[in-house]
Amino acid sequence: MRVLVVGSGGREHALTKKILESPEVSEVFVAPGNGGTREIAHNVDIAAADCSRLVRFAKRNRVGLTVVGPEVPLVLGIGGYFDYRSQKMFGPGPGAAMLEGSKNYAKTIMKRYGIPTGESSLFAEYHHAIDFLKKMPPPYVVKVDGLAGGKGVVVTSDLKEAEAAVRRGFSKSEYINPHDLVLIEECLEGWELSMLAFSDGRNILPLVPAQDYKRLDTEKNSPNTGGMGSYSPVPKVTPELYEEIIESILKPTITAMAKEGMTYKGIIYAGLMITEDGPKVIEFNCRFGDPETQAIIPRLESDIMEPMLAVVEGDLSGVKLKWKPEVCASVVIASGGYPGTDHYPELEIQGIDDASRIEGVTIYHAGTTIKDGEFHIAGGRVLNVSALGKDFGEARERAYEAVSKIKFPDMCYRTDIALTGI
Repeated sequence: MRVLVVGSGGREHALTKKILESPEVSEVFVAPGNGGTREIAHNVDIAAADCSRLVRFAKRNRVGLTVVGPEVPLVLGIGGYFDYRSQKMFGPGPGAAMLEGSKNYAKTIMKRYGIPTGESSLFAEYHHAIDFLKKMPPPYVVKVDGLAGGKGVVVTSDLKEAEAAVRRGFSKSEYINPHDLVLIEECLEGWELSMLAFSDGRNILPLVPAQDYKRLDTEKNSPNTGGMGSYSPVPKVTPELYEEIIESILKPTITAMAKEGMTYKGIIYAGLMITEDGPKVIEFNCRFGDPETQAIIPRLESDIMEPMLAVVEGDLSGVKLKWKPEVCASVVIASGGYPGTDHYPELEIQGIDDASRIEGVTIYHAGTTIKDGEFHIAGGRVLNVSALGKDFGEARERAYEAVSKIKFPDMCYRTDIALTGI
């Protein structure tokens, strides 16, 4: 079978490597891909959001399954394009993808069906939002309604910073926020957790828990990013908590979508806060997490094509996943200036081969390209250094030894990934 992977990040490199392990797969295309996917698959010069060209490519090249990595094409309705052309695609349809595409829609679904989440207020006018902020006690949580690449949430105790976040939320130039809506939410207290599951619209097949690091560094007020690292499993997740998340959040959400007339097929990702009152949803995503995938995939022993094809066919009931006993720590290496700019110099990256030779280490490429036979920077998050180990001490040691081998000007990374797992 030929497979098309849509996207260009570390998540897509991880998925591509795992898909290529399957005996079901003969060839993989990646659109548009990156420097890492170019080494193992066929990069295709089609943007991830160019839905019509992607479906034409899939049909013309007899692709058996298209796997969509990023959220933007899913929210734009790529599922509808593939359904219309009778092409198989892994990922929810446009209606179901609005769980991520609109935070207000997700809140509405959760409130309607009793899925635990924090309180929120919705604003369509800048001045109304500012008046509301001034009357509430800190800390403040401000979210844009639409997509923002992981950078549309501000949590702060500073009123002026919260007001600035509201102002940015109503700025069409900054976010994919077509609804011009901003949410101000209750600030939940606890610890964060990412739970992902395959869904065929009726059944779910949970993956192992993971925890990511959203802020650029360890400073309390450092900016939010798309994610600076992750680890899996999460020792604080007891079997009882794991089951509670499945029964009170994941299953009810899939059932809720069905009651709303939408069959949710693909990955459902719940970003959670584990509070004193139990798990509550911070947000839903409609795809594999990035960087969580880069900590989960190395631990997966099973053929990933089995659950993906079962999802597309509509019956996950007979599928089970097998996991390696090792833990995984994944460190993101980013470019200087990230996340404050979209323009990065095409600097050469050195040491990737040396880093890859360390036991248990896999390097997943994100913002890279190949120029004159060498890897160069092509984005904000450049590489993911994932390391397996018998425990998090060993996984961290291997990951950071690999990070030390990689060199380019102004590179930045967090030094505390998976410390909480020890």
